[in-house]
Amino acid sequence: MDGGRQRSQSEDLKDHDLTRARIRMAHLLEVETGYRSGSRYWARPGEPRPEYDPERTTLTERRRAKVAELKGMDHREAKQLGLEWISERTLERMAAKYAEHGLMGLADGRWTPPLRGRRAITEEVAEAIRAVHAECPHRSKVSMRTKERLIHQYVRETFGPEVKVPHYTTLAKVWKEWFGSGGARQRYVRSAAAVETGTAIVVISRPGQVVALDTTPLPVKVLDDVFGVPISVHLTLALDAFSHSLVAFRLTPVSDSSVEVAMVLRDVLRPLPMRPDWGEEMEWPYPGVPAALVAEFAGHRVAGLPFFAPETVTTDHGSVYKNHHVVSVARTLGSELLPARMMRPTDKAACERAFAGIQSLLLEMLLGYRGVDVADRGADPEGDAVWTLAEMEHLLATWIVSVWQNRRLDQYAPAWDPGGRHSPNTLFAAAAARDGISLEIPEPDQYHAAHRRAPPPETAAQAHRPADRSPHPRDTAHPRRSGRPHPGRLERPLPTHRPVTAAPDENLLVGRLDHPRDPALLPSVPRRSRLRRPGPQRGLDEGPRRSPTGTQ
Repeated sequence: MDGGRQRSQSEDLKDHDLTRARIRMAHLLEVETGYRSGSRYWARPGEPRPEYDPERTTLTERRRAKVAELKGMDHREAKQLGLEWISERTLERMAAKYAEHGLMGLADGRWTPPLRGRRAITEEVAEAIRAVHAECPHRSKVSMRTKERLIHQYVRETFGPEVKVPHYTTLAKVWKEWFGSGGARQRYVRSAAAVETGTAIVVISRPGQVVALDTTPLPVKVLDDVFGVPISVHLTLALDAFSHSLVAFRLTPVSDSSVEVAMVLRDVLRPLPMRPDWGEEMEWPYPGVPAALVAEFAGHRVAGLPFFAPETVTTDHGSVYKNHHVVSVARTLGSELLPARMMRPTDKAACERAFAGIQSLLLEMLLGYRGVDVADRGADPEGDAVWTLAEMEHLLATWIVSVWQNRRLDQYAPAWDPGGRHSPNTLFAAAAARDGISLEIPEPDQYHAAHRRAPPPETAAQAHRPADRSPHPRDTAHPRRSGRPHPGRLERPLPTHRPVTAAPDENLLVGRLDHPRDPALLPSVPRRSRLRRPGPQRGLDEGPRRSPTGTQ
């Protein structure tokens, strides 16, 4: 520990930096012991070399020989190792650091991330920084210079002028380390601070324990499969929080609906079939369960994408996720819906990062890419669109199976092996080897169950309606499918309320009253009556309509 800070470990080094540190250690050990391994019991062929034989040379002679050897090395190779400027004094310092800190004593400080914590930040200064941070959300947004003055003012008024405050640069770095860059809007910061966060921590230990769902507009214009015109589509992803596998996705023209979300949930349970242009390298790769056995079980060749029954599904508070239809489908599939906390996008940070990864690794290179901002958009992204909706879906499926599932997870490495090389496929394979794989494929009738919508709950007025009356259009599951003609304008009946003494209806949890999307199923109502706002009817003797200014 150094001033309360934890030193960097070898796991903090990247692969090439770790290799350079080990090469430095081999040169140093050859100087100190005569052997690159550090012991004569693990001597390499030809060791010890004559100029490094510990029985014939002194330590000073070996250091001089190593300096001459490194100076004769190729300049680019020596620069890559950080040994282009070597001397006997440098070898002495390297030996002292290796004796104190081991391998990390030989690593360049620029190879590791900066250590957090600063000696100049005393308890008084830390209290002032936190007090100013608690005050800033209630003010209008201010610059870091103003925050520095407020910190000085708090320290002077609370602890006196004898307490020393660090320089502005140190305060700015500490503020960013503790609270982030501060780029959020003040209104959003206050709204997020007003929501109480839970104290429970979910430890994810197996695939399917938590699956995150989210939808975003696809930043690429695609062509409609029927008319060939450029359209905007939405991308819905299902990401497994344990292995970070993109277990299901769906492209929806214009905007998504609850049916699309239900089909994504269903796709999580089903194995992805192999496509004609996919090679053997994209087939089921997980050990323990042969691909032939999975193909026989599923009835077709299965691609290398995990499938399982999700235990918990995490979504945001969008209207497409918060409806009775999605709740009913989740119950049918045996899953639980767990909405994320309000104003807490970090609850689905992995899913948001997956969208950014797909955009930077794939979508930005496609024709028709329209960027994330109107100001950064190209001259004519609609004219550049060449991918049809079906081709875009096939491209995404191919990229997910072949690229995303085999990419190394750097910041999302598992806690039990933070320095290992892991991908979504290897994490799922490790979990399969530990816990096994549940080969459970849903029945075909679940496709219709995902589309079926439960009837709405019966209201009190409907329950007390006389039996000899003809059924009202609102009594059916879809009110506009009854076929009864409406008058010249759409009338909205007053809502009825359930009495307080009525027993709770179980259908309230699963039923949904929704209108069909097919225009042919709508009643024959004149177009103008649909666009007219409901309001009082004007008589013929009321005279001409006047504007607010008094003119006709």
